[in-house]
Amino acid sequence: MLQRLYILNYALIESLDITFEQGFSVITGETGAGKSIMLGALNLLLGGRADAKSIKTGAQKCCVEATFDVSKLQLQDFFAEADIDFDGAECILRREVSSSGKSRAFVNDTPVQVATLRRLGASLIDIHSQHRNLLLGEEHFLLETLDTIGNCTELAANYRRDFSAWTSAKKELLQLREKADRAAADADYLQHKLAQLDAAALQPGEQEELEQESETLSHAEEIKGAFFAAKNALSGEECSPSLAIRNAIHALESISSVYAGTEALTERLNSMRIELDDIADEVERTADDLEFDPARLSYVEERLDSIYSLEKKLQADSIEELLQKGEEMREELERIVHIDSLIAEREKQVEQCKEALLHCGQALHTARQEAGKNICKTLCHTLASLGMPSACLDFSFAPHPQPEASGPDAVSLLFSGNKNVPPRDVAEIASGGEIARLMLALKALVAQHRQLPTIVFDEIDTGVSGTMAEQMAQVMQQMAARCQVLCITHLPQIAALGKHHYRVYKSEDDTTTTSHIDLLDSEARIREIANMLSGAKITQAAIDNAKSLLQMA
Repeated sequence: MLQRLYILNYALIESLDITFEQGFSVITGETGAGKSIMLGALNLLLGGRADAKSIKTGAQKCCVEATFDVSKLQLQDFFAEADIDFDGAECILRREVSSSGKSRAFVNDTPVQVATLRRLGASLIDIHSQHRNLLLGEEHFLLETLDTIGNCTELAANYRRDFSAWTSAKKELLQLREKADRAAADADYLQHKLAQLDAAALQPGEQEELEQESETLSHAEEIKGAFFAAKNALSGEECSPSLAIRNAIHALESISSVYAGTEALTERLNSMRIELDDIADEVERTADDLEFDPARLSYVEERLDSIYSLEKKLQADSIEELLQKGEEMREELERIVHIDSLIAEREKQVEQCKEALLHCGQALHTARQEAGKNICKTLCHTLASLGMPSACLDFSFAPHPQPEASGPDAVSLLFSGNKNVPPRDVAEIASGGEIARLMLALKALVAQHRQLPTIVFDEIDTGVSGTMAEQMAQVMQQMAARCQVLCITHLPQIAALGKHHYRVYKSEDDTTTTSHIDLLDSEARIREIANMLSGAKITQAAIDNAKSLLQMA
C-alpha cells in the first residue's frame, strides 16, 4: 500500500508531501492542475524514462520518493537476491534526476539499477491510464490475464521452458547440418595441418633448447675467445693468481716454525688455490670443446624457422600450444567422421523436445480455454451491473502453424455490446465507454486472483457518465476491500463515493506556476463536488446536489 508520496521540483510541483490512506481514494482537479504531473512522477519512480526537461524551471534536480507498506507481501526473496536491507514492514523507493539528465535510483537508501526499481515497482503498484485500455487488443495482455486468473502461470512457465529446449535443439541441429556441408573442406584442411604437425615431430621444450643452442653457435668464436682470455688470466705464467697464492703459501710456511699463527692462513690459501686451479681447468676444457659448426647452426636455424612458421599458421606461442591444437584438430576430425550419427541423434532430440512441447501446449490450451470461459462469464455479470446487460464476450483461440513462445494459439478477445450482433475483436467494435467499463471489470477480476497492493486508475471513467459512473465507482469500492484504490476522475458521481478525497490545484505568481494537492475535509469536499457539478460559479443547487451525492455514498 502507498503510504506517502514526496515530490520535489518535478514539472510544476515545487514541493509535495502527501499521505495516502487504505481503501478507495479519489483525486480531482481542473484540467491542467497537475494530476497528470503527479502520475508522471509516480511513473518516474517506478522506473520510467528520466528526462531533465521534467525538472522544475530554476532547479538543479528533481526527486520523487514513496513509502510503501509491504508487510503483507512476500518480498523477502527479492530483497535477499538484490542484497537490499529489508525490515519486512516498510519499503522506500526514491528516484533523482539531475539537470544533466542523469538519474539515480534507491531502494531503502541502497543504490540500485533502474531495472531493479522497475521489477520491484511492478509488485507494489499498478497504474492504469487511458492508453492502457488499448491492451485489450494486445495478445500478451490477454495471455497474462488468462494465466493469472486461470492459475496457469506454472503451466505457462513449463511451456516456455519446453519451447526454449525445442528451439535450442533446432538451433544445434541447424549448426550441425551447416557443419556437415563444410565437413569435407574442413577435414582436408585439418588433415593437411595435422600432417605438417606430425612431420615436424615436435618435442616439449625443444624450442627453448634450440633457441639457446642457436645463440651459442652464432657467437661461438666470441665465447671461445672469452674463455681463453679467462684461462690466461687464471693460469698465465707471468701473473696468474694461482702462482701468487703459491708464493704466499711458501712465504708463510718459511716462518711457521717461529710463528704459530701461519697454519690457519696457509690452509685457507691452499683452499683458494685448489678452487682457482679447478676453475682454470674447467675454463680450459670448455674453451677446447667449443667449436664453430656451420652445419649444426644451419640445421638449428632451419628447425626454428619451421617451428615459428607452424606457430604463425596455427596462431600458437609455443610448441606446447601447437601440440594442444593438434589434439583439438584430431578430436574435430573425429567429430567430422561421426557427424552423420550426431545429426541423427540431434534430430531425435528435436522430435522429443517438440513432442514434450506439444503435450505441454495442449494442456496449456485446455487450461486457457477453461479460464477464458470463466472470465467471460464473470465479466458479463459485472458488465450487466455497469449498464451493459447484453454484453457478450468470448476468447478466440487460433492454433499457430508452429508453436510459438507465447503458447500454441493466437488469442484475441471478441466482444459484442448488443443483442443479435455477432462478437468481433474488441479493439474493432467497442466504444470508448464500453472499453473503459470492460477494463475496469477485468481489473476487478484480476484483483481477486493477484495481489495488487495499490492500483491507480487515471480517468478510467472516460466515455461514461451519470448512473454508469456511479456503478463504476461501486466496483472500485468493492476492489478497495482487497487493495488500495486511487482514482483520478472528473465525474462527481465517482468523487462522491471515495472514502478519501484529494484535490489538485495550481497557484500562480509573477514568475512561476505551482501545483499542489490537499486532502479535503467534509466542507471542502462539498464545495469541490459542487464545483464539478456546476463549474466555476457554484450555485446553491450544486451544493445541495453535492451534499445529496455524499449522503447517498
